[in-house]
Amino acid sequence: MSLKSPLGRVLGLGSAGTGTEHWIGQRISAVAMVPLTLWFAVSLVTLPALDFYSVTAWVSAPLHAVLLILLVVALVYHSSLGTQVVAEDYLHAHGLRVVVLTVLRLLHVGLAVAGIFAVFLIATRAPL
Repeated sequence: MSLKSPLGRVLGLGSAGTGTEHWIGQRISAVAMVPLTLWFAVSLVTLPALDFYSVTAWVSAPLHAVLLILLVVALVYHSSLGTQVVAEDYLHAHGLRVVVLTVLRLLHVGLAVAGIFAVFLIATRAPL
């Protein structure tokens, strides 16, 4: 027989209360990607040609560059949240989980930086 109260027995067990922000972040990034992906697809389809010069000129427009950066950020953020959930659910060894989560976070930060940098380079490139 335990002298602990029911609350004392469950403290430290169950939800840590951090899942809500994660869930909302996934939903917001998914909703943000819908119009951005539609804009991206429609914009590319309506280009006169999909050659280097046409796409470079298209990305050079300030509105397109900003929307493209927003798409890159939303995609990388959504991917980061999704892969984090997979790692947390399927990796049971604590040390391995910490290493994998750290590597995934660094990879996603690198992807975001590379994507933003690529859009910046293309947008600021002098016309050929």
